[in-house]
Amino acid sequence: MTGGAAHERATDARSSVESVFREERGRLLASLVRRFGDLDLAEEVASEAVEAALVHWPVEGVPLKPGAWLLTTARRRAVDRLRRDRAYAARLAVLQVEADRADPAPPADADGDLPDERLRLFFTCAHPALPADDRTALTLRCLAGLTTPEVARAFLVPSATMAQRIVRAKRKIREARIPFRVPGADELPERLPGVLQVIYSIFTEGYAASSGPDLQRLDLAEEAVRLGRILRRLLPAEREVAGLLGLMLLVHARREARTGPGRELVLLDDQDRRRWDRPMIEEGGDLVLVALTGGPPGPYGVQAAIAALHDEAPDVATTDWPQVVALYDVLLALAPSPVVALNRAVAVAMRDGPEAGLALLDELAGEPRLRDHHPYPTARADLLHRLGRLPEAAAAYREALDLAGTDPERAHLLRRLGAVETSDPGGTAGT
Repeated sequence: MTGGAAHERATDARSSVESVFREERGRLLASLVRRFGDLDLAEEVASEAVEAALVHWPVEGVPLKPGAWLLTTARRRAVDRLRRDRAYAARLAVLQVEADRADPAPPADADGDLPDERLRLFFTCAHPALPADDRTALTLRCLAGLTTPEVARAFLVPSATMAQRIVRAKRKIREARIPFRVPGADELPERLPGVLQVIYSIFTEGYAASSGPDLQRLDLAEEAVRLGRILRRLLPAEREVAGLLGLMLLVHARREARTGPGRELVLLDDQDRRRWDRPMIEEGGDLVLVALTGGPPGPYGVQAAIAALHDEAPDVATTDWPQVVALYDVLLALAPSPVVALNRAVAVAMRDGPEAGLALLDELAGEPRLRDHHPYPTARADLLHRLGRLPEAAAAYREALDLAGTDPERAHLLRRLGAVETSDPGGTAGT
């Protein structure tokens, strides 16, 4: 074999390993944690299995079942390590016996395929005993497959800080003996919302970044959608899982139209809807039907229905605003929050006029959760602008400018402030 051919084969093998590992990482880690009861050990031997694949696959070829090959190799490495450290092995054995009593291991796959234990890992990473940021970080690290530096960038913190946070979360799981299992039917309604919230938090940061040069962080949004698809496959009967995935798809479908050629923010009423992802909208709409039928709706299903109304309308003016307001009424009853009330007020302004919406926003003026939430003064400024109350609108735009986190949002607010100063009323629709 020539040097060039060998190099090409090695490159192809590395690409295959990376592709398999990214696709199978969650399943591999979940299976290893289920077998050995320790996230650190699972991550270490999974990495060693990948290193072994980079050595063997260029020579031997990519195996027929690469995921199973990685699992077998990782298990052998774990057993070797436990043989060398008897005390560590004894501690894991005690934990494993306790776990098996609570939740017996499933039978081994007769075909040697990599078993899908990711649902257990979802609930472990999103356990309520962990702080909220730690849950999100662990989910990105273990299920989305992001490296620690990538997770750190997602949280806008130094890599060392994120590494400490992930270590702390793993230690909490180990020391508190948080079980690696799927909650029983009686526990699922209480635990599932936490898993959904973690995924939605990842998506929200991707859809509307909290700070930085860009309005969107598409890598995070797409990871959240991928996690939503995995969870949907694992829990096909859960309508709120369908609702969350539908919501993310319907919102993510607008991604290409939300910014202009200079990365500037483009409001909903100015977006070129021909650039929206119609197959994604269709898929999201189908999931809305699943989420809203068969029983009372959940918050994600209702939010997905609102997103579907926006996506199905030819433009902002012909959007079914009465139905949007009615759905926000339902959402307020299911999951009351100042942010939901803010969004409802904007919808009321579109249905009944700016004065009606402004009255509702003024009722929220004392809400602590809206104090640092720049969409609140932005919405007030837009409605005051439409009503011709220009000095008040300018003050509200300046307040929003102080709170906005991304460069495109600040640039947009500066343009709106300039429009106020030249007495040019404009619209209120979001993005």
